[in-house]
Order: sequence, then C-alpha cells, then structure tokens
Amino acid sequence: MSRKLWVAQAVVAGLLAGGAAVATVTPAWADAPAPAVVQADQSADQTVSAKAAAAEEARNYVHRLAMSRLPAEIRTSAWNALRNSRGDEAIAEWLAPGGGYDYAKQRLRDTRVRNKAFCERVVQTHTAEFSPAARAAATRALKGTDADRAAFVRTGYAEAQQRDRATRAADEGHRREIAARDREFVRSVAEGDPGEQVRVAAQWALRPGATDADIAEFFGYGWVTGASLDLEGYRLRTADAERMRHATLSRLIKQAEAAEAAVNDAVDAAKARAEAERAWQAVAEHAGAAQRAWLAEQAAAKAQAENWQRVARLAREAADGIWRGIADPAEATGDTWAKEGAQAVETARFWRDMYDRAQAAESRVKG
Repeated sequence: MSRKLWVAQAVVAGLLAGGAAVATVTPAWADAPAPAVVQADQSADQTVSAKAAAAEEARNYVHRLAMSRLPAEIRTSAWNALRNSRGDEAIAEWLAPGGGYDYAKQRLRDTRVRNKAFCERVVQTHTAEFSPAARAAATRALKGTDADRAAFVRTGYAEAQQRDRATRAADEGHRREIAARDREFVRSVAEGDPGEQVRVAAQWALRPGATDADIAEFFGYGWVTGASLDLEGYRLRTADAERMRHATLSRLIKQAEAAEAAVNDAVDAAKARAEAERAWQAVAEHAGAAQRAWLAEQAAAKAQAENWQRVARLAREAADGIWRGIADPAEATGDTWAKEGAQAVETARFWRDMYDRAQAAESRVKG
C-alpha cells in the first residue's frame, strides 16, 4: 500500500467518518435531583419555556459550528443560516434532514473539496524542517488551480515525499538511528492509542518491510496527521449526531404541545391526558439519551486530552532528537481535546435541563 494512498484514504476517512473511544463519566451535577414539578397554572408558560430553550440551544449549536474548525463548507452554510431573516425557522430548516447541514456535508464528497482539504492538511502537519519539499508543493497547489491540487494528490505528494526522504538521508543532522525503545513506543501507539487514525499511522510505520525512515516519518508528520484526522472525525461525527438530535427534539416538542393542547377539548379527557403524558415522556427519553451520549463524548475527549498531555511530557523529557518535533503539536492537541471535553459537558448540561423540563411537563399533564 503506497504512502500516498494511505494519506489520501486517511483524509477521506477523517472528513467523512471519524471515531473515538467511548466511556462514561458522570460529573457531579448529573446526579443532582430534578427541580420540583411545576404547578398546573404554569402549564402554558412552561410549554413555551421548553420550546424557547430548545430553539435557543439550536441557534447556539449552529453558531458553534460556524465558529468551529470543521470544513469551510459547513461553517459557511451555518453562518448563512444564522444570518437568515426568518430566524429560528431558518435554523430549524437548516438542521432538519435534507436541510442546509446535509447539503453542506454532501459537498464534502466533491473531489475538488477533498483535494483542497488534502493539500491544507499537508501544510498543517508537515513542517518546513522535516518535510520542506512536501510542504512547499502543497502550498503551491493551494495557491493554484483545481487541476494543480488534483495533480498534487495524484502524484505530486509522493514525489515530494521522496525528495524529502532523499534529503534527510544525505543530511547527517537528520540521519538518526532509531532506538529500540522508540520503535516499541510506536508499537504501543499502534495497539492502544485512543485515536483510530493515529493507530493506523503507527501501524503503517511498523508494516512489514518498514525501515527506520518510516519510524522517523511517523514522528515527523504521521503522528500529527493521524491526530488531526481523529480530531476532525470526532467533530464531524458529533456534529452529525447533534444535528439529528435537535431536529428530533423540535419535532417531539411540537407533538407534545399539540397533545397537551388537545386535552382541554377532548371527549375522552383521560385518554387525551395519557397521550400527552406519553408525548412528553418521549421528549424526556430523547433528552436523557442525548445527555448520556454527551457524557460518553466527554469521557472520550478526556482520554484523548490525557493521552496527548502524556505524549507532550515524554517528548519534552526525551533526550534524542526524534521526539523534538512532536512536543509542541502534542501539547496543542491535548489542549484542543480538553476544550472539546468542556464543550461536551456544557452540551450534556443542556440536555439534562431539557430532560428535567420534559419530566415536569409529564407530571403537569397528569393533573
């Protein structure tokens, strides 16, 4: 399997899929008792409050996407939804299946978009010190045409890699004997790193026939490339899931509102009340499942943050030069995962609040 093919496949995997280890960690607030059930005379206000809270969080979520490090197609589309004069209605349409978010995701499958993303990733992950030819060629392709970027992906990257490898082989300053402990460390990464794409990069560096140069390239850019793909995959995967959750929440609240409004004029009030209870229960179940999912994402982000903090510490403590290039990227990646974890906590808090609102509404309609 060629290195070019591996990196190209990794970009596609990172842009269109993504994965992260999942565990469950529950912060202290998650076990706090639910607020007292509201009184019946507050019914209308509480129903409006749940709907308004859902709409506000949907707007906040779209704003986070617009400000995120997701692909430009999603960010631009999110900004357009936020600027739409129809307000919450436009946000709901953007989040709905087949709406603006889905259209932006479809654009990511366009070959031109993928080629540009590949070039950008090379510039971001290949340093001028370790991979000057690859970085320079990717920079030229980004400034060029669609054809230039396609040529770089097809053959230019592999050719630039060969030039960089030849330069390093001729340079005494870059020729380093790979210590057995370094190779064993890469093996441990290949077997147990929390990031799928990092594991793939490490496995490639250890493939049958690989040399010390492959280990050096893992430290030089493969590790950082895998980390970048894992982060982007996590962001796209969680964005996909949360988009669907908000669309479902909007639908369930509308159904619950309609069911509760029907109680007053129902011929069989008991039956109508039971239907309203079930409708609000569906909202609560949906919100509870969303909260649990975000607590799992919090745990996944925490595991990644701790792992990269450990790598940064090892890199700064290492005496040999092969670790030098990973120290700063590891620290930055750890900080980024910590921020992702903090956002997961905030998002889980919203869903807990929505769960509490739905539970209160369910109790209210019981009378």
